[in-house]
Amino acid sequence: MDFERPHYSHWVKVVFAFTVLVALSGHAAEAANEPCSGMKGGIAGCRGETFLCNDGSVSASKRSCTAYAGGGLGLLGGAAPDMSPASDGECPCRGGSYCIGPRGGRFCITDSGSKSYLRK
Repeated sequence: MDFERPHYSHWVKVVFAFTVLVALSGHAAEAANEPCSGMKGGIAGCRGETFLCNDGSVSASKRSCTAYAGGGLGLLGGAAPDMSPASDGECPCRGGSYCIGPRGGRFCITDSGSKSYLRK
């Protein structure tokens, strides 16, 4: 019985394909765990511990924005004050104020006019 041995180049291609798949899956997992990832467009800055996203919403991340931004050294606007309750009924996310809904939920209004809820 004669068995045909696979060529060396075949195994190189298999190992290369496997390496590429592992590398791509690792990057996808990292991106999914970042604050303001996906359609939010990345981090625009900090409002105290809260991440302000490029689309004008806030992130529900449990991470500290000031710690993530370099210990509050001003990176990503880390020195900005924390989100505060709105006194005038206006609560834009970029303005750093939030409103309280009828059931106690805290939210702010994004650039597009929709509500973005703050984590508890």
